[in-house]
Amino acid sequence: MQQRVPAPARGSKRRPPGGTARQQAADGPVKGAPRRWSRPDLIQPQILFTWLPLALAAALWVYSLPHIDYRHMGDWGLLDKLPAAFCVSLAVLTGGFVVSLRRAGTAPWWPGLYSVALLFALKAPTAILYDSVRYPWSSKHDAVVNHLLANQELRPGVPLSGNMAAYDQWPGFFTLNAGLVRAFGVDTAASYLNWASLFYGVVLIPVLVLIYRTFAEDWRLVWTGVWIFEVANWVGQDYFSPQGMALILHLAVLAVVFRHFVRPGAAGELRSRANLDPAAASVPPPTTGRQRAVCIAILAPMIAAINFTHQLTPVMLCVALVALNLTRRYRNPGLLVVTAVIMLIWDVTMGRPLFVETLASLKESVGNLLNNSRAGYAGQLTGPGPVLQGRADVVMVLVIAALAAVAVVLRRKLVNSALPLLLVSVAPVPLFAVNDYGGEMLFRVYLFGLPGAAFFAAAALVPAAAGQGEGRIRPVVRQRVAAVALPVVLALLVAGFIPAYYGKERMYYTPPAETAMVTKVLDNAPKGSMILAVTGSFPQSLHRYDQLEHWYVAEQEEPQNAIMLRDPVGYLEPQLPKDGRPVYFILTRTQDIYTAGEGLLPAGGFQQLKSKLTASPRFRVIDESAYGTVLQYVAPPPR
Repeated sequence: MQQRVPAPARGSKRRPPGGTARQQAADGPVKGAPRRWSRPDLIQPQILFTWLPLALAAALWVYSLPHIDYRHMGDWGLLDKLPAAFCVSLAVLTGGFVVSLRRAGTAPWWPGLYSVALLFALKAPTAILYDSVRYPWSSKHDAVVNHLLANQELRPGVPLSGNMAAYDQWPGFFTLNAGLVRAFGVDTAASYLNWASLFYGVVLIPVLVLIYRTFAEDWRLVWTGVWIFEVANWVGQDYFSPQGMALILHLAVLAVVFRHFVRPGAAGELRSRANLDPAAASVPPPTTGRQRAVCIAILAPMIAAINFTHQLTPVMLCVALVALNLTRRYRNPGLLVVTAVIMLIWDVTMGRPLFVETLASLKESVGNLLNNSRAGYAGQLTGPGPVLQGRADVVMVLVIAALAAVAVVLRRKLVNSALPLLLVSVAPVPLFAVNDYGGEMLFRVYLFGLPGAAFFAAAALVPAAAGQGEGRIRPVVRQRVAAVALPVVLALLVAGFIPAYYGKERMYYTPPAETAMVTKVLDNAPKGSMILAVTGSFPQSLHRYDQLEHWYVAEQEEPQNAIMLRDPVGYLEPQLPKDGRPVYFILTRTQDIYTAGEGLLPAGGFQQLKSKLTASPRFRVIDESAYGTVLQYVAPPPR
C-alpha cells in the first residue's frame, strides 16, 4: 500500500530539496547529496591538517632527491648521504598519516594515500636516481630472462653451474618478464627492474587491506597495519625476483580463503557482536561445500602459478593451510590436498632435479636449528653501515614481535576472532627445523609471518573505537597511552627502516663502468670458458650463464676461505679444467665491498687474494681499471 505524503499547511510554501543556502548551512548537508569541496572547506583545520602534510612532505622529498650523493657512498652506505630534508619529509609524512587516521572512518582513502606516499618515499629514490641496476641479484634474474629470450625454450634437465638450472625448473616469473620485454619493445628487463620494489609494494596494499578488513572493521587498525608492514619489510625480497611475485599470489590465495572458506556453524559465539572486540569485523558468512569446491577450482590456477614461479612459496602456502585446518572455522582439507598435490606434481616433473637434491640434503639439515637459522654464510658483518643494518634488522624484528605480543595479551577478543591470521603468521616458524634454504630461511620465515605480525602490532597501538575495550586497563588510559605511543612508535619504525634497508647500499650500487668491463669480458669469452670470481654479487655475474661455467670461490664456509687465502693458486689450480678451456678470474670493486661487508674474507683479504694472483705466473692481467682487474689463467706447459 502506497503511503500518502501529507500536503503542506495552507499558506505555507514547499521547501525545495536542501532548502536555501542559509537553511543548508544550519541543517547540514542533505543526506545522500554529493560532497562538493570548496576553498573554505580546504582551509578548515581538520581537512587542512589532512592534506597539507602530504603536500609539504612531497615538496621536501622532491627537493632532497638531487642532493643524495649515491655515487660516492662510503662505509655507511646511503645513511650519511641522505639530506636532512629527506628525513624531515618522512617525519612530516608520518605525522600526516597519524592525523589522517582521525578521519579514517569516513575518509579511509586519506591514510591509504599516505601509505602509498610512504612506499614511494622509501623505495623510489634508488629507482629514480641510480644509473645502473640495483642489487647484483637483479642482474642475475635479468640474465635468466635474456636466456629464455635467446633460447626460446625451457631446459630444466640441463645441468648448469651455480644451480642455475633451477630457474628453468621454476620459470613462471622469467617467462612472464620475457613476454613483457617483447611487449614493451625494450632490449632487456634492466630498463624497468629497479622499479620492482615499488610495484610489488603498491600491488600488495589492496591484498593486505582485503585480509585485514576480514578481521577488522576499524579503518584505523587496517591502515596502521599496512603502514607497519611497509616499514617493517626491510627483508629486501621485493626486488626483481620470483619471491616478490609469489608472495603477492600467496597472500591473495589466503585472502580468498579467509573470506570464502568459513564452514557453516563454525563461528560459534563470534556471531554475536557482544563477543567481538569493538574493532573486529563480523565473521564472514559461511559457505556450503559446493561453494567451497567452486572456490578451489578458481584458486587452482593461482596455486599452479605459485608453483610455476617459486620453489619455497608453495611450501609456505601448504604450511599456512595446515595451520588453518587446526581451527574449526577453516577446516577445509580439500583445499590443502589440492595445494599439496599441485606442488608434488610440479616437484616430481619440472622441478625434479632440485627437488631430489633437496631431499638428499635433508638428512643433514633436519633438526639442525642453529645452522638453519643462520644468515647467509654466517660471516661476521664488518663496517659501520653493514653492522648498523644487522642490528637495526634485529631491533625491528623484536619491536614488531613485542607489539604483536602486547596485542595478544591485551586484546584477547580481537585475537579470538583473528586467530586464523595469527596461526598463519606463526606457521612458517617450524621450517627452521627443516632446511636453511641457502642461508635465507631466517629472512623468508620473517617475510611470510610479517603480514599477520603487522596487523597485531597495529592492534597494540590503535585503541578500540569510542574508548571501548577489555582488560584491566581502563579504556580512557588506553586512549591516552595510544595518543602518544602511536605517533612515536610509527616514527621510530620509519627511522629504523632507513638503516635496516639502506645500510648495505654500497654493496648494491655498481658504477656503469664496472658493469661495462664485466660485460665485455663475458661477451668475448669463448663458449665453455670457466669464469672465476670471489663472489657472485657483482653486476652481470651470470651473463651467458648457459654457455659459461662459473665458480665463486669465496661463497663457502669461512675456514675454507682461510685455507684458500694462504695459497690461492695452489688451492684453485687442481680444480681448474685440464682440457684447455679458457679460465678467467674477474675481480671487481663490488666484490671487494661485498666480501668485506659480509665478512666472507677477513679485513684486507680481497686485496691479499688479488695481489697473490697477479704476482703468480699462472695468471696474467688482460684488463685493469679503477673498477676491477681481469686475469686469465695460464696453464703450465706439459711435462
